[in-house]
Amino acid sequence: MNGKQLKNSILQWAIQGKLVPQDPNDEPASVLLERIRTEKAKLVKEKKIKKDKNESIIYRGEDNSYYEKFLATGEVKCIDEEIPFEIPQGWEWERVGNVFFVTKLAGFEYTKFFTKEALSASNPIPIVRAQNVRMGFFEENKNEAISEMLSNQLERSALNKKCLLMTFIGAGIGDTCIFPAERKNHLAPNVAKIEPLDDSISLDYAVFALMSPCGQRGVNAIKKSTAQPSLSMETIRKLLIPIPPLKEQKCISLKLSEALPLVEKYSKVQEEQNQLNVEIQYLLKKSILQEAIQGKLVPQIAEEGTAQELLEQIKFEKQKLVKEGRIKMFALNDSIIFRGDDNKYFEKIGKTITDITDEIPFEIPATWQWVRLDDICSYIQRGKSPKYSSIKKYPVIAQKCNQWAGFCIDKAQFIDPNSLPSYAEERLLQDGDLMWNSTGLGTLGRMAIYKSALNPYELAVADSHVTVIRPLKAYVLSQYLYYYFASDTVQSVIEDKSAGSTKQKELSTTTVKNYLVPIPPYREQQRIVEKIKTVTSIMSR
Repeated sequence: MNGKQLKNSILQWAIQGKLVPQDPNDEPASVLLERIRTEKAKLVKEKKIKKDKNESIIYRGEDNSYYEKFLATGEVKCIDEEIPFEIPQGWEWERVGNVFFVTKLAGFEYTKFFTKEALSASNPIPIVRAQNVRMGFFEENKNEAISEMLSNQLERSALNKKCLLMTFIGAGIGDTCIFPAERKNHLAPNVAKIEPLDDSISLDYAVFALMSPCGQRGVNAIKKSTAQPSLSMETIRKLLIPIPPLKEQKCISLKLSEALPLVEKYSKVQEEQNQLNVEIQYLLKKSILQEAIQGKLVPQIAEEGTAQELLEQIKFEKQKLVKEGRIKMFALNDSIIFRGDDNKYFEKIGKTITDITDEIPFEIPATWQWVRLDDICSYIQRGKSPKYSSIKKYPVIAQKCNQWAGFCIDKAQFIDPNSLPSYAEERLLQDGDLMWNSTGLGTLGRMAIYKSALNPYELAVADSHVTVIRPLKAYVLSQYLYYYFASDTVQSVIEDKSAGSTKQKELSTTTVKNYLVPIPPYREQQRIVEKIKTVTSIMSR
């Protein structure tokens, strides 16, 4: 159970009467609610508040069902479906609007009076915006304030005494806190004032009740039902909370005030531990990948042959593909990388031999071979700039589709179906193609493997910011190459390999083709991939 879940559980126990014992000698909640109704009627008579047309009494009938009687009309209706749980003897269910005065700053008032000229940090009355109301605590606005004269003019939305505040629109919808009334403030848009009608309800208890899962039920229902969630004042007034006797309210508040700081400490420690676990897993994964691509994760087995033999097979296969017209003649590369008697690495292209020792990042087993990426692939090319369409038929893979978590077609846009003939067959993505993000700070170097099973459409192509790498899959595993390009060896120097300004870095196709790759025998590639998957699976448990 994480900190948030524990906090919610404790709040829920509290408002169900399970956190502190009940005292049968306490004045029952029904008596204090009657006292509030008397006070409310007095305030209406004195014209301090308007008569509440929806004022009601909630009670339990002889059939054990809950009913609500509306005082203005005498109408009675069963509300069993609204009651989330049973409460102890002496408690009562009540609407927020029956025991609190709920209001806000009207939109027209804000537009008319809260002008740019009226707002200044040097004024005496700070205004309260949504960002000043957080779940359980209030943070005074230090930057915006209005004059005393304007606040007095808008008396209904002034904050003169302790009350509850609730954000009723925006990201923090439902966040509730106590306004401490250390000095006068004034409501700004998006925040409701929930002011007690008398002192029969503990504000500390009330804020805990509204913070609880039960109190947030109405808020969550609104969140799920609308694209732009907002709470009307009437919705807030209709929120149901359980009311214990006043003495028990205070006991509950005291107990929660003792328990919740400990929960916050627990939550903080847990977050730090979770972050540490994430960092450890990240470092372990980096270490595992590094061990893997250096030939240290699985043992070498002589019977599996050598990478040199594998490269001979690849060379033969490429010659065959050229004869069949499936790849171009220039795809045949005479590059041969070998180690000299002086232990230096050399590359022979035609009759030219070049010392490339400085390019070699680490030592590899004797059965492995360093090779240029282009020599083990049948196709390496950037995608092309698409002509987009709203017709969802042929998706185009952009950089946002390629995440380290995997390939995601949901983020793809679509090409104009009429432009499909302009795409050569080789540009249509195939299973196992590596898609390498090749431009832009923050996305450069991110890679995913194309899987047609994740594409519900007929085909897919890549856009011009993605380089498609198609290995000769009978000899080189896409997953092995993916792990190599995900390793620190590649990722730590990706920007050094790229060209362009800081924000417009890009990997040219030539750079991609010339990447050096350590290649093990095919069966060893399989064992490396299997081992990485096994180890990372254990780590994620």
